[in-house]
Amino acid sequence: MGLRSFFDSIEPHFHKGGKLEKFFAIYEMVESFIYTPKFVTRAAPHARDDIDLKRVMSYVVLATFPCVLMALYNTGYQTNMALSQLGIEDVPGWRAWILSALGVGFNPDSLFANIMHGLLYFLPVYIVTLTAGGIVEVIFSIVRGHEINEGFFVTSMLYALILPASSPLWMVALGIIFGVVLGKEVFGGTGKNFLNPALVGRAFLYFAYPAAMSGDSVWTPVDGFSGATALGVSALQGHQALGSIDLTWWDAFIGIMQGSLGETSALACLIGCVFLMYTKIANWRLIAGCVAGTAGFSLLLNLIGSDTNPMFAMPFWWHMVLGGWAFGLVFMVTEPVSAAHTNAGRFWYGVLIGFMVIMIRVINPAFPEGMMLAILFGNIFAPLIDYVVVRANIKRRAARNA
Repeated sequence: MGLRSFFDSIEPHFHKGGKLEKFFAIYEMVESFIYTPKFVTRAAPHARDDIDLKRVMSYVVLATFPCVLMALYNTGYQTNMALSQLGIEDVPGWRAWILSALGVGFNPDSLFANIMHGLLYFLPVYIVTLTAGGIVEVIFSIVRGHEINEGFFVTSMLYALILPASSPLWMVALGIIFGVVLGKEVFGGTGKNFLNPALVGRAFLYFAYPAAMSGDSVWTPVDGFSGATALGVSALQGHQALGSIDLTWWDAFIGIMQGSLGETSALACLIGCVFLMYTKIANWRLIAGCVAGTAGFSLLLNLIGSDTNPMFAMPFWWHMVLGGWAFGLVFMVTEPVSAAHTNAGRFWYGVLIGFMVIMIRVINPAFPEGMMLAILFGNIFAPLIDYVVVRANIKRRAARNA
């Protein structure tokens, strides 16, 4: 007798809403996470496909692996390099104790030492994210009676990768709770949110605790070390000054620079983008629109020029490798729930985000990054964009058939 058959045989002995029913609901949540659900839609107007939510979310997580690997290496490299520059030999903290006990050391020229040191920063952030956010997901699933799906695993991975390595763990927990509750669950859960939950949590931390989420001292977790991001340097002196911090375009493309854990490498993001487009998870119109909006508005500002704002002169190919532009493009702009859903709407949604990120970076000096706010701005206008596209199609068809 199978497990389900056994429960079916004793179920009449329990009243509705009793312990068995609650346990069985939790069992089905776990079962649906491990195995593909056998329950599929069979009638119109629902479409049936051979790819379910589990596989979609799993592909997105797989696409982040290059960014995770780069996050481990670059975080460890930046930390070990800072320790070397400051001449710190007796490194404090539990991470240093583990690395010393394993005989790994803090040599910035060692690939293994860099990856291990970066792992000891990324792993706690991700574990806290999974724990705090997972508890909230379980509570909402029990209260509302819906299943725990794989959407949170994507949110947790993206959220961890867009945080600075020096983020206090209690802030990490607070941010993901805020993002899950107010960015998703209050709207009904996965598939019903109109804002990206990971970005909602990150934006909350950015505005609630700006000293811990921005500035020159948060990107490398070494006390006493200050290293400005490439966008910060460019905002003050122009992108030509990036040579003064020994940063070339190829360094920025590969991701060897200051920044959030997983956002620095445009190359890693590009690999993930190719995978998502090959598996048809990411819609090419969203990507093309964002690239067009970024390049078009950047070129316009290059032509206009400015004697007081050096960011006007930054070419679009620099914008695309600095900050969180590449990461946001691949994993946030293409997020299907909060993006526009019509084909034409997807393109103009991407254009809007590409336009806004340049607008924020260049014209608003208070926010040298811009991609996070641009995507949230696009999320808000996505329903309106779809509405305009649908109404335009209706009007065009009515005129054609008049």
